[in-house]
Amino acid sequence: MPQLLSTWAPVVTPFDSDLTPDSERFLSHCRWLLDNGVGLAIFGTNSEANSMSVAEKMQLLDCLGEANLPRECMMPGTGSCAIPDAVALTRHAMGVGINNVLMLPPFYYKGVSEEGLYGYFSEIVERVGSDALRIFLYHIPPVSQVPISVSLIERLLKAYPDNIAGIKDSSGDWSNTRAVIDAFAGTGFRVYAGSERFLLPTLRAGGSGCISATANVNPKAISELAARWQQDDADERQAALNDIRDILESVPVIPALKEIIAHHRNDDVWKILRPPLVNLAEKQRQSLMEALKASGFSM
Repeated sequence: MPQLLSTWAPVVTPFDSDLTPDSERFLSHCRWLLDNGVGLAIFGTNSEANSMSVAEKMQLLDCLGEANLPRECMMPGTGSCAIPDAVALTRHAMGVGINNVLMLPPFYYKGVSEEGLYGYFSEIVERVGSDALRIFLYHIPPVSQVPISVSLIERLLKAYPDNIAGIKDSSGDWSNTRAVIDAFAGTGFRVYAGSERFLLPTLRAGGSGCISATANVNPKAISELAARWQQDDADERQAALNDIRDILESVPVIPALKEIIAHHRNDDVWKILRPPLVNLAEKQRQSLMEALKASGFSM
């Protein structure tokens, strides 16, 4: 595989007042992220992706394609509970020229077997039927409650060494991230932490970087640590990132991201969320903004 970026943002999706995706604001935010050194992991958890239809995602992929943004800097989430939906969206991404996709496991049924999960990913690879496809598995058990084990990765890599490219570990458990890095060291399998909180430990352990919600609002500082992680001030940079992350995690993260973008761009349209998500309460909003201001944060 060609070299990929070390830091990615699960790009926040702007909605109009009628709750349709706002492609103009979406493209503007994507360009800003790229300018600040992070890739576009569109249709992630913080993108409200599972509140969007396959057709809406296809339309946004088409917008990115027509805008001629660099395909190697895109990693759309194409996982779905329904295999045909995952296949259709993955094929559409590849039709736009995007080969790297981030794929959730089927998350509705809980307690499913490793055999069932292998069958799901295997079916998608076989149906897409392209040697160019690169799947990054999405391990987020706090949300999906369907974990992706080391043994499942081993089995998938053995069957599809050209298609299974890496993993995003959003378990929040550094010991799990480290175990996956160690298990596949030297194989080319890329391991991304799900938070910049683990960016420096991941890079030092031989991992690839992070795919992090906070990269939507703090991209430059995160990408700079990834670029300078071997320098003497790396621990200081990591501590500064953690401070901002702590502030963001003091309130619900997705509405917080949209509040921050709306504030710094003086554009309240960015505050719009799709139900069932709701905006921050006024007390939460004030607390968030005051803490960020006191920290010296700015987009």
